[in-house]
Amino acid sequence: MDSRDVDSTTAQSTTADPAEVERLRARVAELEREKGGGEEPPAPAAHRRSRWYAVGSAILITLACILAPLSATAVWASTQISDTSQYVQTVAPLADDPAVQAAVANDVTNAVMQSLDVEGYTRQALQTISQQPNVPPRVAAALPGLAVPIANGVESFTRTQVTKLVQSPQFAALWERVNTVAHQQLVKLLEGNEGGAVSAQGNTVTLNLAPVIDQVKTRLVSEGFTLAERIPTVNRSFVLVQSDAVTKGQTAYRWLNTLGIWLPVIALVLFAGGVLLAGDRRRAVVRGSLGVAGAVLVFGVLLAVGRIAYLNAVPPDVLSEQAAGNVFDTIVRFLRTGLRSVAVLALLVALVAFLFGPSRAAVRTRTALESGIGSARTGAESAGWRAGRVGPWVLAHTRALRAGAFLAAGLVLLFWTRPTVLVVVVTAVLVGVALALIEFLGTPPPPPEAVPERELQDSDRGPRPS
Repeated sequence: MDSRDVDSTTAQSTTADPAEVERLRARVAELEREKGGGEEPPAPAAHRRSRWYAVGSAILITLACILAPLSATAVWASTQISDTSQYVQTVAPLADDPAVQAAVANDVTNAVMQSLDVEGYTRQALQTISQQPNVPPRVAAALPGLAVPIANGVESFTRTQVTKLVQSPQFAALWERVNTVAHQQLVKLLEGNEGGAVSAQGNTVTLNLAPVIDQVKTRLVSEGFTLAERIPTVNRSFVLVQSDAVTKGQTAYRWLNTLGIWLPVIALVLFAGGVLLAGDRRRAVVRGSLGVAGAVLVFGVLLAVGRIAYLNAVPPDVLSEQAAGNVFDTIVRFLRTGLRSVAVLALLVALVAFLFGPSRAAVRTRTALESGIGSARTGAESAGWRAGRVGPWVLAHTRALRAGAFLAAGLVLLFWTRPTVLVVVVTAVLVGVALALIEFLGTPPPPPEAVPERELQDSDRGPRPS
């Protein structure tokens, strides 16, 4: 009977029993529901609740995506800049950078020459010599003109000695020691306090080169240039950063350092909350992970734009473009490493969530992996390998073991001081191996051995008479 037959019957029975009419109407409604797909229309309250859950999930995941690159920045600020050993490790490569070495050598040479006034001493000495009675008049007249060439020669000699110093292992050790001593002043600088070996004057961050100049003085005296003994203590400053963003960086540092390690935790909690509120949690994980990777990419672009702005803000007479770029890249290199690690981890999570989905590619991939592991297990059993009691236990606790593998990987990445892309990839590979091993070992208990038919027949007949 279709709906039209029921309508006809209903029309003919309008004067019939009311109970029969209601039964026919209920049948019509049932047929209409079957015609529409057999599903009950959702209740309005449930529909509104589901819609609010979806909106809340989208908001939480979006906030988590925004906080992901900021979390990497917070970890970098708290572990790389606030910790002395990490800071020294960050700036140590600058001692071997040719552009930085050239800039330091130029600053130190200028400081030495300005403190000695070689041209003035030379001119005075030549004037005294020219006034001696045994000096021919022509020589006496020419001697004052030698002041500038002699001063240039002394400057060239000094620059050579300074260059040898900054290119030696001794300078690398000195650079490390200077930065170790200066670290507390750097933290004060980022907190808005100035003074010490590292200081901020307006929009400039400088490093005190007095220890380096003292080493140059010792080297010049040992080379026979005794005039270097007159070099006083010179607090020459080497510009590390010159940009209008210094004060903004101080503010950002205070915020990020205050949040510290809690910002990644907040981002993870928001992400988990968004996934739990989503109707399709697997799809939420995929989209959220891709969103995190996209946010990290955008932040990386902004970091590159910031580098260009920084290079444009540094005057060439303060720091060469190459040296300024090398300083910037060296200081933020661990931040870039952290951002890349977060992006790779997000992409791996999205890939795993996709492979657990119902798409044709995911199903084919899972089928191929299960088939490969099953073939390996069959080959091992054919060679005499048996899982014994381990197989049924692993099969019964498969979900818990899988969750444990993912949890262990998360703890490794959480407590690793500075996870790199290699660390993330190796951890993911180890998780994959663990999951494959769980699948390989998870086997049902062996069936009971079959009893031969003759023994069954004998047992049915009962015991033989003696």
